[in-house]
Amino acid sequence: MISQTDLLYQLEPVVEANLNRHLAIAKEWFPHEYIPWSRGTDFDGVLGGTAWTPDQSTLSDVARTSLIVNLLTEDNLPSYHHEIAALFGRDGAWGTWVHRWTAEEGRHGVAIRDYLTVTRAVDPIALERARMVHMTAGFTSDHSMEAMHSIAYVSFQELATRISHRNTGRYSGDPLCDQLLAKIAADENLHMVFYRNLLTAALQIAPNEAMRAITDVVSDFQMPGHGIENFGRKSVQMAMAGIYDLRIHHDEVLQPVLRNLRIFEIEGLDGEGEKARQQLADFLTDLDGYAAKFEERRATLQAKAAARAAA
Repeated sequence: MISQTDLLYQLEPVVEANLNRHLAIAKEWFPHEYIPWSRGTDFDGVLGGTAWTPDQSTLSDVARTSLIVNLLTEDNLPSYHHEIAALFGRDGAWGTWVHRWTAEEGRHGVAIRDYLTVTRAVDPIALERARMVHMTAGFTSDHSMEAMHSIAYVSFQELATRISHRNTGRYSGDPLCDQLLAKIAADENLHMVFYRNLLTAALQIAPNEAMRAITDVVSDFQMPGHGIENFGRKSVQMAMAGIYDLRIHHDEVLQPVLRNLRIFEIEGLDGEGEKARQQLADFLTDLDGYAAKFEERRATLQAKAAARAAA
C-alpha cells in the first residue's frame, strides 16, 4: 500500500503540470462587473434606509433558497482552505495550487452576496445570521487528512458544485444572476478538471487504493454545504425544482467523471480493487433506481399540483 507521503510526492509533477495548464487557460474576470450596483439602496439601521420585505425580491422562493445554499457553501472557504493546506502542504506546486484555488473560490461568495444584497433578493439580517451559524460550525471532511480520498472527493464535488451554480442561475429567471453564476460555474469546472487529472494519475500510481477511495467517496457522497441549517429541507426544494437531484447527480456528476477515468476499463486490479469496483457498480445501479423512483414521485406530485391549480 502506498503511503500518503509517497502519493503526494509522486503526484507533485502532475500538480505542477496541471497548475501551469490551469494558469494558461483560466480567464481573468471581475465580480464587480456582474453586479447591478445602480439598483442598490440603503437598508434600515445605521444609514436609516428602507427595511427589507419579501415583496422586494423578484426571485421565487426556490431560487432564493438555492442561492442561499450555494452562498453559505462558498462561505465556508476558510475551513476548506485549512483542510487542503494541512493535507497538501503550502510549499512547492501543491502549495501554489492551494492558494490559487482559494483565491479563485474566494470571489464566488463575494459576488453572490453582492448580487443578493444589491437586488434585495434576500433578507440581509437572516442571511448574516445564517452565515454566522454555518461558519461557526465550520467544515470537516468525511475523509479529512486522507489524500487519496480527498482527491477523489473534490473530483466529484467540484463538478456537483458547478452544476448546482449553473442550474440555479438558469432557474432564477434573472439574466444577470444567470450570467454571474455561469462565470462561477466556469471556475468550478476548471477546478474539477484539475482534480480529475490528479485522480487519473493516482489511479496509475496506486490503482487499488484509488479504486477503493473512489468507491467510498461515491457511496457516501455529501455536498460540502450539508451542514447548513435545515439543509435537508432546502435540498428537497432544490430537487423538486430540478436544480440538483438524484438523476442529475447520477447522470451529470458521477457518470461523466467515471467515464473520463475509464473506471470500468482499468486492468490489473487485485482482489480488493476488483471488490471495490464491483461495489461501485452495484451502488450506481441502485442509485439509478432511486433516481427513477424520485422522478416518478416528483411527476405525480407536480401533476396533482397542476390539477389543483386548474380546479
